[in-house]
Amino acid sequence: MVTTVQDSSAQVVRGPATTASPPPRRRRGPASRRNDTWVAWLLVAPALVGFGVFFAYPMLRGVYLSFTEFHILSPPVWTGLDNVTELVNDTRFWHSLGVTVYFVVLSVVLGIGVSLLTAVVLHRLGVNTTVRGLMILPFLISGVVTALVWTWMLDPQLGIVNQLITWITGEPIMFFSSDDWAVPTLAALNVWKTMGYNAVLIFAGLQTIPASIYEAGRIDGASEWQMFRSLTLPLLRPILVMVVILNVISSTQVFDIVQVSTKGGPADASLVLQMYIYDKAFGQFDFGYAATMSLALFLLLVTVTFTQMRMARAGESDTA
Repeated sequence: MVTTVQDSSAQVVRGPATTASPPPRRRRGPASRRNDTWVAWLLVAPALVGFGVFFAYPMLRGVYLSFTEFHILSPPVWTGLDNVTELVNDTRFWHSLGVTVYFVVLSVVLGIGVSLLTAVVLHRLGVNTTVRGLMILPFLISGVVTALVWTWMLDPQLGIVNQLITWITGEPIMFFSSDDWAVPTLAALNVWKTMGYNAVLIFAGLQTIPASIYEAGRIDGASEWQMFRSLTLPLLRPILVMVVILNVISSTQVFDIVQVSTKGGPADASLVLQMYIYDKAFGQFDFGYAATMSLALFLLLVTVTFTQMRMARAGESDTA
């Protein structure tokens, strides 16, 4: 008798395993995207309105007025290129432009030099944030307050600075009433005001340079000056270009410290271009010609900025 024993370990044939499929995604149709677009436009609308009201419209209006003869009590009259012809032949405009260039060169060269030296010293000493915060305080003071305080301090009779100079040399220096001293004094005030801000920017750039680069330089026997010239300056190129461009733009637009301290004098020795534009617009009410000079200043700044970026290779750094 043959007995058939079924193996308890016999495999049970099962059907294919079924897994739960994830719920289908909701596809955002064109209607949903249109709703998002309206929300986006709604969010950027305040910025667009501000840009149009406070920048675009005044700029376009100024360009239009630069081709007109416009006085405050009469509507503008289209004159074409008459204002441009007057600008080319205006000796006072070219004098004010020369004074502005002189002021910008002094402010940028002295300001960048002092700021770079200060930033390097701060970086080597490793000062804390409190010291850096104190350094930036002059930048936060308005130009009017800066000019008033320094006008009192440099006064030839009562100023503490001139009292010290008189005690040393026997005679005071006419800082704001001398043809030779007016523009350098204004440039020194501008440097004092912006030096801390520029130093903090350069200090931030110095912190991005790896310390291993300086260690490799010391191993190769490079001196401090060689490392500064061949390592620090090339690696700081993007920061320095940005600081130079910002200083050129701000120095070209100087107005407050000149208006408070010298008012363009003596004998137009410190008549920067902004002062001349202000005098034409609000002193002689010749808004058309003032708009022409403003447009010329804008084009000059754009040209200088792009030229600096091209020549200095902004955005690049090297160790050549």
